[in-house]
Amino acid sequence: MITIDELKVQLDNKSRLLGVDMGTKRVGVSISDENRKIATPLETIEFSNIKNLSSRFKELILENNIKGIIAGLPLNMDGTHGPSAQSVKDKIKHIYKDLEIPTVLWDERLSTVGSFTLSSQLDISVSKRVKNIDQNSATFILQGVLDYLNK
Repeated sequence: MITIDELKVQLDNKSRLLGVDMGTKRVGVSISDENRKIATPLETIEFSNIKNLSSRFKELILENNIKGIIAGLPLNMDGTHGPSAQSVKDKIKHIYKDLEIPTVLWDERLSTVGSFTLSSQLDISVSKRVKNIDQNSATFILQGVLDYLNK
């Protein structure tokens, strides 16, 4: 895994990033445009095991010219690492070894709350918000990184 600043110098023009919200049962995925300005929800993957998840990521990377993965790191509100953060780190470590693509962990505190609040402002029904919460959270995480990279 690398830092966001290391990723920034490695990126070339017209490449995309994947955003990932790693849950225990579902994994939300988002994608950036080629200019890395806007994050868009892509899909929600049912998590069965790390091998299947890694395989799906490999397909997405090849299909979409992905040059990096941004994975949300669920820190505690005081910034410490709890069991959820360790679980994400372990899964991402396996994926990074398997895919050998630049991978960054990004503080995702409040991403679920933020994406749920944003979708409520867009007048989206509660059932649709709940259904898409994982990929919307991944989009919220990725958009934070894109904003950072473009500042």
